[in-house]
Amino acid sequence: MVLPQIKNEKYSYADYLTWNDNERWEIIDGFAYNMSPAPNTKHQTIAVNIASAFHSYLKGKPCKVFPAPFDVRLAKIGAPDEEIETVVQPDISIFCNPMKLDEKGAKGAPDLVVEILSPSTSKKDMGVKTLLYQRYGVREYWIVDPVSDTIMVYLLDNSEKFNLINEYKTTDKITVSIFPDLDIELSDVFEN
Repeated sequence: MVLPQIKNEKYSYADYLTWNDNERWEIIDGFAYNMSPAPNTKHQTIAVNIASAFHSYLKGKPCKVFPAPFDVRLAKIGAPDEEIETVVQPDISIFCNPMKLDEKGAKGAPDLVVEILSPSTSKKDMGVKTLLYQRYGVREYWIVDPVSDTIMVYLLDNSEKFNLINEYKTTDKITVSIFPDLDIELSDVFEN
């Protein structure tokens, strides 16, 4: 497994804003992670299929879906750029509070995050980012494995801990917990 390039000094969102636009980076607790290489075709197909399902459902509703690249600054609303030590680009994020959205992206936890595993990000997505999203109060977290065509769904419980609700396969459908009237057929998600 290839790990993302990590720089050894701590950075803030203010530093991030000065970096080259030709490279994608995330900062987690002040440490920079290179997001290269770009996702493969299957990853992008899955991302489009999931984002499209959410987009269709959310038309006319207050919640909005944002596919990557979209900067999510995990910090308190009003925190200055120099104090923000975490900015991530989830594959898909959904925000229901318009106060968290601004011209730079979003500041605060999304209501739902989808991360699609790739060889260069799977360890981070299943470890560091799971704990990060839990810590900041993401209500629902999906980890999509394009190799096994499965989706693990985690929900934040009353004690602010993630619980694995289920691991869904291609033949299943997911009822989205934060939108109980939305069912997503996984055969549509994993189609070629």
